Amino acid sequence: MTLKKLFAKAAAALCILSLTACATQTVKDYSDFKENQPRSILVLPPINDTVEVDASNSVLSQATFPLAESGYYVIPVTLMVETFKENGLTQPTDIQATPAEKLHQIFGADAALYISISKYGTVYKVIASESVVTAQAKLVDLKTGKLLWQGSATASSEEGKNNRGGLVSLLVSAVINQIIGTVSEQSHNVAGIATNRLLHASPNGGILYGQRSPYFSKK
Repeated sequence: MTLKKLFAKAAAALCILSLTACATQTVKDYSDFKENQPRSILVLPPINDTVEVDASNSVLSQATFPLAESGYYVIPVTLMVETFKENGLTQPTDIQATPAEKLHQIFGADAALYISISKYGTVYKVIASESVVTAQAKLVDLKTGKLLWQGSATASSEEGKNNRGGLVSLLVSAVINQIIGTVSEQSHNVAGIATNRLLHASPNGGILYGQRSPYFSKK
């Protein structure tokens, strides 16, 4: 996008400034989760609904840590990827279509985590350039096929920043941020924040703590 187009876009929507960076869980009933309390989780390659080719690997590489921190044993990503590759499956859509009972038979995990990515990358919004990552996930019991939990989370590189200064200053800053965000792959770091928000155990609609956590059954 040229600087002229950036100015035009900013001028047309100068009065609209918005920034969202949050986690939004949709679980209200934990009865199935508590009944089928999983000890181990298989994280499947995320389905990437964005134009950024690195989105799936970026989120996958950072998805196991918050789950492990929350008290779960997570099937090693390398083992998961190689197992599917040996069976001719390399695309996330094909892998996520594998029947639950088959996944349980192969990996022995109690539950599988299905992730999809709807936003990933540096974008120009009004008079600000930011890296935004949005992901959704659902946890499914592999023995019963029941949905145990689902939620979504968003993170932005502009969180906590105060946009002060004149229009020209803001536009220049936006252009610079867009270049820096693209060159330094800032989105990968933002993906780490979004993934942690999404998958770390939380009392506000997040997954429950696993049996390896000292907080199990306490929060």
